Amino acid sequence: MKHTVNTSWQGNMKFDAVVSGHHVVMDALPVVGGNDEGARPKELMLAALAGCTGMDVVSILKKMRVEPEFFNIRVEAQMTEEHPKHYTAMHIIYEFKGENLDLEKIQKAVKLSQDQYCGVSAAYSKAMEITFEIVIL
Repeated sequence: MKHTVNTSWQGNMKFDAVVSGHHVVMDALPVVGGNDEGARPKELMLAALAGCTGMDVVSILKKMRVEPEFFNIRVEAQMTEEHPKHYTAMHIIYEFKGENLDLEKIQKAVKLSQDQYCGVSAAYSKAMEITFEIVIL
């Protein structure tokens, strides 16, 4: 299987990537020549991880008949100071809220995503430490 993303330069530091038929705009801060008209590419790596594992968890929980009222994923990352600046670790915080949430099932869903299903997590874990925690609000 092969995926292709086409990314076109829009001037200055702005780029437009077409991903699955949707436009993702990337840009830099004015201090480095951009106009702050889009996301930073490295931060999109965090969004990719959150989206990938989030879709897994929602799908698994649905099969387990667990439906949270609220589900949020925060990804925090540690980055090097020197160039090429890159992430050295990522920490995922899964936040849930709802009535009668089954913590055991939630833990199982998150673990399945991290250990078996999330391809983004699998790729990133080859390059850095990936940790997670579950918070019931």
